[in-house]
Amino acid sequence: MTDTTTAQDASLALPSWRQKDAKPLVQIEEITKQFGDFRAVDAVSLDIYENELFCLLGGSGSGKSTLLRMLAGFETPTSGRILIDGVDMSHIPPWERPVNMMFQSYALFPHLTVEDNVAFGLRREGVKGAELKRRVSGILDMVQLGHLARRKPNQLSGGQRQRVALARAVVKQPKLLLLDEPLGALDKKLREETQFELMRLQEELGITFMVVTHDQEEAMTLATRIGVMNQGIIVQTAEPHDVYEYPNSRFVAQFIGNVNLFDGVVMEDEIDRVTIQCDAIEGLVEIGHGISCAPNQEVAVAIRPEKIRLSREAPEQTTNLAKGMVLDIAYMGSQSIFRIRLNSGQEVRVTQPNMSRDTSNRIMWDEQVYLAWDAYSCVVLTS
Repeated sequence: MTDTTTAQDASLALPSWRQKDAKPLVQIEEITKQFGDFRAVDAVSLDIYENELFCLLGGSGSGKSTLLRMLAGFETPTSGRILIDGVDMSHIPPWERPVNMMFQSYALFPHLTVEDNVAFGLRREGVKGAELKRRVSGILDMVQLGHLARRKPNQLSGGQRQRVALARAVVKQPKLLLLDEPLGALDKKLREETQFELMRLQEELGITFMVVTHDQEEAMTLATRIGVMNQGIIVQTAEPHDVYEYPNSRFVAQFIGNVNLFDGVVMEDEIDRVTIQCDAIEGLVEIGHGISCAPNQEVAVAIRPEKIRLSREAPEQTTNLAKGMVLDIAYMGSQSIFRIRLNSGQEVRVTQPNMSRDTSNRIMWDEQVYLAWDAYSCVVLTS
């Protein structure tokens, strides 16, 4: 095997969004949507690739649902364009787009059975007889609802209704399926179970999914990539690991999960490390990479709660070290959450896994503790 062949094989093994020459299925180019003086979506550009499960994540009013509705054709862009499989969708009505949408409310027909709800769109396209029966029964078996085909929606649980809506959305085999807060109506445990079902179904069908959600954990669980939206702009697009571990701004760091931020001033910036003076910890933070910043630049150090170690005795390190007192402890079963006030007055959140049932030596309220972390456990934010 030649080196060229090996390189090509390695490239094909990469996800499509990492392949240099991969062609996106969806191309959003400088899309803007304005309602009067309010700009709901502001010059957004985004590529989504075939077979992706892409999550658009943002708070209320961030513009994510407006962007979804423009993809579906329910809203017309003020400027910019949307291409699906290379075709400009600007003047194509919703019913002629290779797109389907699953609404948060599910919008099932209460007077129709499960199988008739799923078959509704196919019948309107003229699918009949054995072909109709094959496709409907096949998708119902895939979502594990074949035994409930004759029931009405009011005879189903919330999770079952969600799966009926999903089956109806995918049975027409669209190139792109849009899901607006698809798990929002489910309770926590059922939502967690359904997330894995949604991932399994997407993988089996090979349809590109775009999910809009405000739930960070849901996005982290489901997504191949996440686009974080704020005030009509996509502020970061990356795989879940990178969004969490390498946020590109204070907003992303605080929006995704929990984080501690220490403001500071850069004292030394080298290729392999950066040293930052942080008043909050009354000392220095050392990070195992450089950041290419201006001398004495003001920055923020972001560190996740689970990356901080707690101890009663002072660790043998002089940087990445702070001291404080335990204010609160929340026992969550698999982990405990500590709220600690540093000597500087700043409060810090620390999480620790509960690895043992033995609690005789656990850190308690009002104890003085040391907080320490590694040089590669934190990230420098310049914006």
